[in-house]
Amino acid sequence: MAEAGSRSRLANAAVAFTSNARNPQLRRAQLSFLGAWTAEWAFTVALGIVAYRDGGATAVGLVGLLRMVPAAVCAPLLSPLADRGRRERVLVAVSTVRGAATAGAAVVAAGAGPTVVVYALAVVSTIAATLFRPAHSALLPSLCHTGSELASANVVRGLLDSAATLVGPLLAAVLLEVADVSAVFWVAAAASWWAALLLLRLRYDAPPRPSAATRPRLVREAVDGLTTVARHGGLALIIGLAAVQSFTRGALTVLSVVVAIELLGTGEPGAGALMTAVGVGALLGSLAASLLVGTRGLGVWFAVGVALWGLPIALIGVVPHEGAALGLIALVGVGNALIDVAGFTLLARMAPDEVLARVFGVLESIVAVSIGVGALVASWVVDEFGPRPALIAIGLVCPVLAVASWSRLRQLDRSVGGHDVDVALLQRVPMLRTLPLPSIEQLARGLEPVAVPAGQVVFSQGDVGDRYYVIEAGEVEVMGDGALVTTLGPGEGFGEIALLRDSPRTATVVARTDVRLRALLSTRFLAVVLGFTPAARAAALDVDRMVDRFVPKDPGSSDRS
Repeated sequence: MAEAGSRSRLANAAVAFTSNARNPQLRRAQLSFLGAWTAEWAFTVALGIVAYRDGGATAVGLVGLLRMVPAAVCAPLLSPLADRGRRERVLVAVSTVRGAATAGAAVVAAGAGPTVVVYALAVVSTIAATLFRPAHSALLPSLCHTGSELASANVVRGLLDSAATLVGPLLAAVLLEVADVSAVFWVAAAASWWAALLLLRLRYDAPPRPSAATRPRLVREAVDGLTTVARHGGLALIIGLAAVQSFTRGALTVLSVVVAIELLGTGEPGAGALMTAVGVGALLGSLAASLLVGTRGLGVWFAVGVALWGLPIALIGVVPHEGAALGLIALVGVGNALIDVAGFTLLARMAPDEVLARVFGVLESIVAVSIGVGALVASWVVDEFGPRPALIAIGLVCPVLAVASWSRLRQLDRSVGGHDVDVALLQRVPMLRTLPLPSIEQLARGLEPVAVPAGQVVFSQGDVGDRYYVIEAGEVEVMGDGALVTTLGPGEGFGEIALLRDSPRTATVVARTDVRLRALLSTRFLAVVLGFTPAARAAALDVDRMVDRFVPKDPGSSDRS
């Protein structure tokens, strides 16, 4: 039994990777993420070295905070742009700006220019980087059709994130050995421009969104994202724990430099080696996380990932030896992989698509603030108490809060599992199978349960059409002019003709047995189905075919109302 389960998980993991490779649009989006995050990690190492040379641990912490505050303010204000039009255009723009700012930092560093200019360019680059992930996270569901496919995409993105966590610092460490910090900045700039080029030819169908010209009120739209998070306990919980993890991540940007230079004596390249160890662990963790595709315990795995972001750091303070430090810091990377897969999948499943980028913008804003605060707090604790107490105190924050949130995350898993049942039911309807995941999720959120006893009429011929129905259990009979037209069972829908044609019901539907139905109001049904071009085309052809063939007195007809 266990062996069969292991084979099934391995098969699901293989599907997760191959499905992304076969889908050219998803492949472009994922490789763009790899380029963007390789740039981020290399840039972070280079900036940390510049700041440490300029003013020690305190300067690293202050620069970490100062570059994150503007990003935190801009992320929720600018993320509405990704909810209006084509999200890949936002990604191209921010990657281009980010590459230009990083290239500017390379020029200044190579010419031994004022470090304050490097810091200013770092702020510009960080603002752009902060906008990349919300837009990319909101784009991925539009390239997927099922929750499992989205989980697979997040697994692959987590693996690429882990690879970037490894490649970025490793490139920085090598370049610092053979060249100088300006070379690291140049590599980061090139990676950002590559990320932009990959998305220029991205093609996919998505529901139309309002344009910037028709809705220019960015502040009001940003507030919509904040309101969505505040009103949804699950979203608030995930984002809150992500803030705690980000606080520790910010602290690690300081602690990695301090530990390498002051505690382990491995020098500046040692800081790159420590962050490379995070990447190794993240890479291995992503491979392990691929086995979680299709499970319903993502909330629990998210808690494990949060705990792993802190506990190893605390243990380094207990065992401050290079070999142990590299091994323990690799476990932080494992935690990062679990957070990427579980956290981003849960947020994408819970938040409505029309505000999805804004929800991720709220996340990135809070993450940016938390990283800056973590860097500042870590530098203060190091100066006041020394490296080892700082490692222990800061490292315990994540595991303590993860344990405290365990019960609520288990409840969240149960809620998402119930939602999956509704999504699966809708995807059994041929007309709805073409819908991307955000659209099918939107329909699932509007489903209302309807119980109809055997022999009772669901609606009558000539009635005004106001709902679309999907059969969850039982059977119904479709009657036209008093004659049986067809019988429908679980996973079949009816009632779309009246809605799509804006006409009275063309037949009477009667419960043949006790029936459990799931109903959608016409406004929600039409907004989703007609808003997605392939589904609208399929629905129109389906209705035309049914109306043309509809002969109520012919019992062999298979048409619906």
